[in-house]
Amino acid sequence: MPEGDTVYQQARLLNDMLGGHILTRCDLRVPAFATTDLSGMLVHEVVSRGKHLLMRVGDSTIHSHLKMEGEWRVYAPGEPWRRPAFQARAVLATETAQAVGFELGLLEVLPTTREADAVGHLGPDLLGPDWDEREAVRRLAEHPDAPIAVALLDQRNLAGLGNEYVDELCFVRGMLPTRPVRDVDLAKTVALAHRMIVANRDRRIRSTTGETRRGRTSYVHRREGMPCRRCGTHVERMRLGPSELELRETWYCPRCQT
Repeated sequence: MPEGDTVYQQARLLNDMLGGHILTRCDLRVPAFATTDLSGMLVHEVVSRGKHLLMRVGDSTIHSHLKMEGEWRVYAPGEPWRRPAFQARAVLATETAQAVGFELGLLEVLPTTREADAVGHLGPDLLGPDWDEREAVRRLAEHPDAPIAVALLDQRNLAGLGNEYVDELCFVRGMLPTRPVRDVDLAKTVALAHRMIVANRDRRIRSTTGETRRGRTSYVHRREGMPCRRCGTHVERMRLGPSELELRETWYCPRCQT
């Protein structure tokens, strides 16, 4: 699933290409909003909120979430798309650019005054102007018995972290993903999470190790059976989540993390 830095980069690209321009085409290919036409409206700005994208057009907001496979791509007018047309869920165009949202997990339109209905439940955004480290720590601390990985992935505590960042954050902090929140130095963990994602927000290749060579960008994420970069022990994988229906794969070093 795309994480907060990916969504931040997509919002910045869309804002650079569409912001300040009038929509000449608005084609939303989901049944609930198929008849919604915002063409002729000004694109005020495009911003990210955690893993959510908010495109403010006229008095409305086009709210999208990439989920697992989604992405927005920007093309010049008339340029062929590089993904199949049947995957397109939104086509927005101005005189100078066209933005296509492929396989979006969520797409809806709501009045801009009601954006809170869509994203008001989110915690402080690690890459947003509302970032508040103390508030993120406070929200995490409200779940003392939860595994730290589960608490960090809960967007209601802090917005923007996904599996990769949480795996890497747990490794760097030397804690098993299952360690209870009550046994974690939350202030140091949240501060590191912020530094880690900010360091990647402008990178084309995400790296938590400081290296960008292929195969060297992560410590444990998706490295099951491979030697830990620190101690050589084989990296292991478990499934962890707030319930049996919400399990996610998590990678860790059984020696370096306690």
